[in-house]
Amino acid sequence: MDEPEGEPVDDEYLSLAEVEAIARRAHRGQVDKNGHPYSEHIAAVARGAAARGGSEAQIAAGWLHDTVEDDRLSREWLAVAALPEETKAIVDALTRRPDEPVEDYTARILATPGALLVKRADLAHNSDPARLASLDRATAERLAAKYARMRELLGLTGEL
Repeated sequence: MDEPEGEPVDDEYLSLAEVEAIARRAHRGQVDKNGHPYSEHIAAVARGAAARGGSEAQIAAGWLHDTVEDDRLSREWLAVAALPEETKAIVDALTRRPDEPVEDYTARILATPGALLVKRADLAHNSDPARLASLDRATAERLAAKYARMRELLGLTGEL
């Protein structure tokens, strides 16, 4: 049976394994604030999205959530990538713009279907007490306050 025009079949999209490979390649050589390979963070966010019952589109967004924000992949790449529109929208929602007020950023996340689940996974990994404990005290306190404010704006108070 022919597929209706304009509705891609699943094999027209990148597989999760392909998305993972692209994300790992994009972040190659990048380290987090702890000096660990950045791929550990994106893997944790993808796993966290899956553990929260996320769809394949959300898991893919977990892998890609920082690629545009960190200038590892361009907005133009994202626009033409063989990804579901849901994944593209989530990645875009999670890409904080330069000098963007946090209130505008969180409003966009809340307005984008599927984005909050991925942001929850991101915040959970970023707020992991073990990760924060390996930072100097001032940085750990600054980040803990930043993540608490983000959770508050997203209606996630009480969540780590």
